[in-house]
Amino acid sequence: MVELMEREARKRGAPVYTLKGEIRTPFQHLVAALLSSRTRDEATASAVQRLFSRIRTPEELAEMDEEEIAELIKGVGFYRVKARRLKELAKKLVEEYNSEVPLKFDELVKLPGIGRKSANVVLAYSGIPAIPVDTHVHRISNRLGLVKTTRPEQTEEMLKKIFPVSMWDRVNKAFVGFGQTVCKPVKPLCDECPLRDECPKLKQG
Repeated sequence: MVELMEREARKRGAPVYTLKGEIRTPFQHLVAALLSSRTRDEATASAVQRLFSRIRTPEELAEMDEEEIAELIKGVGFYRVKARRLKELAKKLVEEYNSEVPLKFDELVKLPGIGRKSANVVLAYSGIPAIPVDTHVHRISNRLGLVKTTRPEQTEEMLKKIFPVSMWDRVNKAFVGFGQTVCKPVKPLCDECPLRDECPKLKQG
């Protein structure tokens, strides 16, 4: 199932595989995760690229004027609020973590603007086993009948039981890419879906 999702998402140029390839370091993933809330991946990636064309380190971000940050990330949802959060985040990394991103869940969620999903994104993309559950992962898991949950946290726990740890790093990208291109929230491409024969929603008509 994951392989089919990956193949279809890559074939259709899913942003999670194309645009996020340029976001590499834990610090970049942390910033991208903060910016991604209520924002399309294309806009997030563009904002991250603009920001990191000007700065490279938490120190440089902490010293940047909030208005300048806001201009660089303009295009993401709530960009002025996020500019303030980014500055707070950078200051905390500098002052409390020696400018390093703490790669522990309990520490990550203490950072300004970083919740459970964002913390798991940073871990997963840093090679530490985690399954970030965003709207795509939550929606598709329920549509396919893998889980019957109402909250992302519940979906995360169930998926961790379904998939072996060795696959956790692939789950988020596969589900997100599939959700961006095929199993969309509105008007999903059910007739073109490689999983249509297994989908409970389609079987129910």
